[in-house]
Amino acid sequence: MKAAFKKKYILYIVLVVFILLIKGAVYSDISVEALKAEYANEYSKFIEVNEMQVHYRDEGKGFPIILIHGTASSLHTWNDWTKELTQTYRVIRMDLPAFGITGPNKNADYSIKAYTQFLHQFLAKMEIDKFYLVGNSLGGNIAWNYAAEYPEKIEKLILVDASGLPTNKPQPAIFKMAKTPVLSSLFLYVTPKIFIKKNMKEVYGDETKITDDLVNRYHKMALRVGNRQAFIDRAKIDFKLGEKDNLKKLKSIQTPTLLIWGAKDNWIPLDNGKRMNNALINSKLVVLENSGHVPMEESPEESLIILKEFIGIR
Repeated sequence: MKAAFKKKYILYIVLVVFILLIKGAVYSDISVEALKAEYANEYSKFIEVNEMQVHYRDEGKGFPIILIHGTASSLHTWNDWTKELTQTYRVIRMDLPAFGITGPNKNADYSIKAYTQFLHQFLAKMEIDKFYLVGNSLGGNIAWNYAAEYPEKIEKLILVDASGLPTNKPQPAIFKMAKTPVLSSLFLYVTPKIFIKKNMKEVYGDETKITDDLVNRYHKMALRVGNRQAFIDRAKIDFKLGEKDNLKKLKSIQTPTLLIWGAKDNWIPLDNGKRMNNALINSKLVVLENSGHVPMEESPEESLIILKEFIGIR
């Protein structure tokens, strides 16, 4: 009976793959060189960290601001903020390991500890000792962990819909897929653009702001050689472990901190922002009523006003 069921299950999976193949949902990996040709520019540079060629941009002059993106994103998510901030500051942003043009690391270690150490190594190679640190989602988690580890380096901390505390929401479908053995294997080959768009609709508060160019960029970055496997490896990490330790670490941070949160965030709800704000001893929470999970990308002008007031730009 079990053998018959297994056979039917395999046949079903094969049928699904065949249908998706016909519909053009099976995509080959995209080479690094192809992504460079389309998404790198005159400010793009590469620096070796842990045997990875890390894609970053270093623009403007003045006091440094470090921008860290979230899961399945890239440094491009900060494009609008960078245009404004480079008028006064030196803005540095990078593609994190597992994402963007940087791609996977050799150890497949995508724990927060590993990401925090990566950021420390990256900044040391850049010879940057004092800065403002900004992070969104996963990037926010990395940022506040870095602030707890190296408080002397950060003048101000800005967390945009940051992760790090459990939510009362079910996991997004893309993470569930990556954790399911058969489906995760399919994900290595079947990555339909419509699936990327569906996830972006979950991330944005106003889906009318999702353009074809935006979907194409996220889709192509996901197809970078090694990124799909890296996403699966990262999704398997249980970030709910250590909640008490995370709260303790948050409470240890004395750096002046701004929390920017989208009221329509379906991935990390506003309640998490309030809990994080309560845990931090020197923080301010500002809510954007019409934004989702990525306010700096969805509502750049509104979120910039809040940021500029916090860091003192008039």
